Amino acid sequence: MQTAKYDLTSFNTLTLRSHALALVTYRSPGQLPLFSEMASQHDSVFVLGGGSNVVLPETLTSLVVKVESRGIRLCDQTPTEWVVEAQAGECWHDFVAHCLDQGWAGLENLALIPGTVGAAPVQNIGAYGVELDQRFHSLSAWDLRAGRQVEMRPEDCDFSYRNSLFKQSEPGRWLILAVRFRLPKRWTPVLGYPDLQRHPALQAVAADITPRQIFDAVCEVRRAKLPDPAVLGNAGSFFKNPVVDRADFEAISKVHPQVVAYPLAGGQYKLAAGWLIDQAGWKGRRVGPVGVHDRQALVLVNYGGASAADIMQLAQAIKDDIALRFGVALEQEPVLVA
Repeated sequence: MQTAKYDLTSFNTLTLRSHALALVTYRSPGQLPLFSEMASQHDSVFVLGGGSNVVLPETLTSLVVKVESRGIRLCDQTPTEWVVEAQAGECWHDFVAHCLDQGWAGLENLALIPGTVGAAPVQNIGAYGVELDQRFHSLSAWDLRAGRQVEMRPEDCDFSYRNSLFKQSEPGRWLILAVRFRLPKRWTPVLGYPDLQRHPALQAVAADITPRQIFDAVCEVRRAKLPDPAVLGNAGSFFKNPVVDRADFEAISKVHPQVVAYPLAGGQYKLAAGWLIDQAGWKGRRVGPVGVHDRQALVLVNYGGASAADIMQLAQAIKDDIALRFGVALEQEPVLVA
């Protein structure tokens, strides 16, 4: 364990100035009882995966558990599906690519999402028409408070839009160890999003589309829209797409007929947060060391040397402006770590 200040700047994709006072690295189950003992000696615990969905403070007093476990295996199969397990420290994108290499399709729409496999169910990641909970089978987690391993099925995880039990209940209690996914043997492409419907390579093959072609198209679209965290610090989409009822949608569309929205069940509408931010004039705007990306208004970026306070001040200014202009409350995706 590191007992001196441990620099976390390179361990978060926003590259915010941050350091921990205590850090351990998880690689194998034999360490887990010791981690529970150590957790009991700290006021709080923070589990850190790829650092792609967090806003880290300048000083983190929690015990930080950095997850670096590795391993992928086919753990079961039925006549209709494969059940594939990955250790929590595996890079999510590399895991998706590995599955395709093995002929296990179903995750290709989620290509190039930054972070680790263990962090994926925490955020209930999703992109281009596929949500993690649609492919989720189960996971193994260590209860740091009780000092025991538990198995969780979908109903135990309380999944919702970019949310889960792990974000809402007792932060730092659960250390996700491995995640299992149900991947269909009878694969059907998911092409509902306009970016994929309009993609030239996918249009050219039409009915003969393969999972690899969707994977490649998603990577191409994401790279065109989103900055590489290795080049420009960012946490991907910083805001969730807000959901409003029909009355609010009609009121907004009356003033802004071009508003981008997607109808949902129950008469609700999901508004495109990026469109709202763009219309408010924030795209490409810089405030000190931080700003809004010039190609994607959902992405807040660190131009260098920024702290959590810099990012949060910018985020709050955007929230206040959108609330004033559209009457819509934006909610951020990345977790602000105390």
